Amino acid sequence: MKPNVKDLSREELEIWLSERGESRYRVDQIRRWLFQKGAASFAEMTNLSAKLRRELEGGFAISRLRVARSDRSADGTVKLLFSLDDGYEIESVLIPETKRLTLCISTQAGCGLGCAFCATALLGLKRNLTAAEIVDQILKASRAVPAEQRITHIVLMGMGEPLANYAQTVRAIAVMTDGDSGLGFSSRRVTLSTVGLVPQIKKLIDETQVNLAISLHATTDEVRSRLMPVNRKYPLEELTAACEFYQQKRGRMITFEYILIAGVNDGLDQVAPLAKLARTLNAKVNLIPYNKVEDLPWERPSEEVQEAFLAALEKQKVTATLRREKGHDIDAACGQLRLKTERELANANC
Repeated sequence: MKPNVKDLSREELEIWLSERGESRYRVDQIRRWLFQKGAASFAEMTNLSAKLRRELEGGFAISRLRVARSDRSADGTVKLLFSLDDGYEIESVLIPETKRLTLCISTQAGCGLGCAFCATALLGLKRNLTAAEIVDQILKASRAVPAEQRITHIVLMGMGEPLANYAQTVRAIAVMTDGDSGLGFSSRRVTLSTVGLVPQIKKLIDETQVNLAISLHATTDEVRSRLMPVNRKYPLEELTAACEFYQQKRGRMITFEYILIAGVNDGLDQVAPLAKLARTLNAKVNLIPYNKVEDLPWERPSEEVQEAFLAALEKQKVTATLRREKGHDIDAACGQLRLKTERELANANC
């Protein structure tokens, strides 16, 4: 198969063009066609010479994701299941809010980090996504948005661990935040969520300007290691140090994602250590009631428990939100739609 032209970095495309005697300004022309105008063929790039279009056609493809399934929740959340060229599937979620429209995108097909509560972990890691496959989720999702709306925020928190696919993720971020010939998102509107791969966090801080969210989910190493095997390699002390480094370099507020799981991490005894950590690191806390996953033992706390946890955090002077999981009626948690689709196909073939 020909390589996907959208996988070329700006520098790689410039070198390719230079070798053919083309001017540097062609880089932005081509990238605008790809990322701003959504060109599906080189023939559409009418401000390029016929010769250059033929050369591009001979050397590259413009591959695109295919929407395999789209589910819309009663609350407006849209879950998109995309098919890749090799048959693997990934998910993205459009989440409408009062003044913003957030798209949550995937960076891997499946995930290999084995978080105990996660539907994606049941799938295992199939492969990393390319930068083009990451960016194409935004391009395709944009077409599902009404003309009067636009995607305002990007969160790399779908299937997979972004920092386990570091090189391609950073390439994709470069396209997202390129205001000249990329997608033009401000880095302040792009958030990367990680389970806590400490070396890559430090590298990311040096190489990008995006916001940082930590999938925390516990305030002790004992509980966090039970839920998230990565904590055995990078315990809370090391993760905290990486977050402090982020604060020193960026001065921006960190987000702690904290999934409330009944009987595991939802007790009020967890509030004080969580509040202390949040205050120390100037972090806000997103409380997310667990979205039940078939075949996993975890349960969602009652609304009373959720509200009590939030109130106790706020009493500790912590900025916190209770983010009722959107799209609960369409299995919007990462990996759930793909699991559901696979089971429906399996049942149909029985």
